[in-house]
This record gives sequence, structure tokens and C-alpha cells, in this order.
Amino acid sequence: METLALLEKEIVENLIPQKFPFVMVDSMHSYTETSLVSGLTIQSENIFVENNTFLEAGLVEHMAQSVALHTGYQFYLRNEDAPTGYIGSIKEIQIKRLPLLSDHIQSEITILQEFGGITLVDIVTTLNNQEIARGQMKTVLAK
Repeated sequence: METLALLEKEIVENLIPQKFPFVMVDSMHSYTETSLVSGLTIQSENIFVENNTFLEAGLVEHMAQSVALHTGYQFYLRNEDAPTGYIGSIKEIQIKRLPLLSDHIQSEITILQEFGGITLVDIVTTLNNQEIARGQMKTVLAK
């Protein structure tokens, strides 16, 4: 079941530091202070598509950009410019299945801890409500 996007592609792209062709999120479906659901429809021009399959690196980048979107939206709500963030660490990423061209994936991030610009998040990526990837990331905001 695909949910309607809360924010569409053009707005989402303004909330993350990545720019075309490196944008791996194109919609935001829900947001709270401690969670977010992002989306991406796999397009043929995506740099991580090979033989009609979205590669592992693309999935991991989609997960990371979902975290960046959460941060960017938090700052947007406060009328502040979002700082650039970096992946500090990736832990226990499990990829069960790779999506194909035209698939719409969604990632739900849940903030586990946030302190001093360092955020620990749990991420679950689904396709048609079936889990295809999961893991944890620690992100760090640039000072």
C-alpha cells in the first residue's frame, strides 16, 4: 500500500545536501521528531541502476539520505539552514532483496539517540510492505 507523499520531489531535494544525479530520496511520507518515512521511485537515469536493478550502494545511500531528510526538515521547520551531515558509522546493514526499475521503496528511520550533533538511527526499507533492507547508522553534523 503506497501512501501519498507529504512532500514531493522538488521540496525534498531542497532539504538535503545532495544534488542531481546523487539524489536518492524523492518523497517524504511522514515525519515526527523521532521518525520519518521517505520514498524513492527507481528511475532509469539513477546512477545506481545496473541491468534494471537498484544496487546495494544505492540502497545504503537512500537510507543515509533519509536520515539527512529528517535533519533537513527539522531545520526547515525552524526556518534555519540545515548543516551538512556525514555518515559516522554503518552497523549491521542487511539487504534481503534489491528493488528493480520503477519500484517505489520506502525507508522508515527511527531516532534511537541524539546528542551533540551525533544521531543514531534504526532504518528499515520496504518494497510493497515487505522488508528488503535494514540497519543502523550514526550520523554526525558538521560544525
